[in-house]
Amino acid sequence: MTSLRRALAALCLAAATIAAHAAEPPRFELVTLGVEGGVSSDNLSGYLIRARGDEHYLALDAGTLVAGIEKARASGALKNSTGDILHQGISAYFISHGHLDHVAGLVIASPEDHGNKPVYGLASTLDVLSRDYFNWEAWPNLADRGKAPALGWYHLTVEAPGTWFPVQGTSMSAQLWPLSHDAVVSSMVLLRAGGDYYAYFGDTGPDALAHGKRDLADVWQALAPLVRSHALKGIQIEASFPNDVPDAKLFGHLTPAWLLRELQALEDASGGKDALRGLTVVVDHIKPSLDEGRDPRALISAQLAAGNTLGVRFVLPRQGERLAFP
Repeated sequence: MTSLRRALAALCLAAATIAAHAAEPPRFELVTLGVEGGVSSDNLSGYLIRARGDEHYLALDAGTLVAGIEKARASGALKNSTGDILHQGISAYFISHGHLDHVAGLVIASPEDHGNKPVYGLASTLDVLSRDYFNWEAWPNLADRGKAPALGWYHLTVEAPGTWFPVQGTSMSAQLWPLSHDAVVSSMVLLRAGGDYYAYFGDTGPDALAHGKRDLADVWQALAPLVRSHALKGIQIEASFPNDVPDAKLFGHLTPAWLLRELQALEDASGGKDALRGLTVVVDHIKPSLDEGRDPRALISAQLAAGNTLGVRFVLPRQGERLAFP
């Protein structure tokens, strides 16, 4: 009877541990302000992320900002007023690259934002923001450098690749990695909160079409130890076009076939077969089609499912959703 009691006690303890773990809040919370790669201006790349226990968000790109906040409020993914979220809820921005569909929301909303917020990015990205947007011609210069007068509402904060830095107003730290996006340098941000990580990719093409660059290979080597230790809670990466779009017309983007091939490279770097099983991969930046009867989202979803020998969990988010990463 003593052995039986001990076994029952052990089972009860295990059940209680599982229940407590299930009740824990997620490691990361992602709110989708915009998920597409065009052509509608009110649903472009823009996300808010925060770690467990944080009150403030880091914006991951800002192609759509205010319109996306309002959409997320309507769905219940965000609770406070639009002004509160813009002014106080977002404590900092990360911009992956300077293309309009990743910065338009930030630029348009900037006169209503409250200043003294860092905008993190690689030097080339922030040069575009300063030179081409905040220049008193395209838009008033609300940045802290560039054409006078520089009003300093935003601090364009250059971060060197591979160097950890704290994210203002949050418990997270971050590290940037360059990506090849046709003729443009894009970037990935790796976020860390305690022992948990989340990787958000700006636009990127596959290494095989990057004219000799191996940016994704470098990223996979950096992420592999986190995959092996199960510390990487999610990857967010694009698949802009279905597989029938030829390589010559991808312009630095991925298809499901190319994404699966790159994830295979991550699996290989992480220890081989089944190393990625159960990993959440958020697939974004799907470009809508104006061709009647063509649904790129449905095509991409089906093509990812058909080729998924890796056992990853693909998620294709919609605007205004809240995603949790336990």
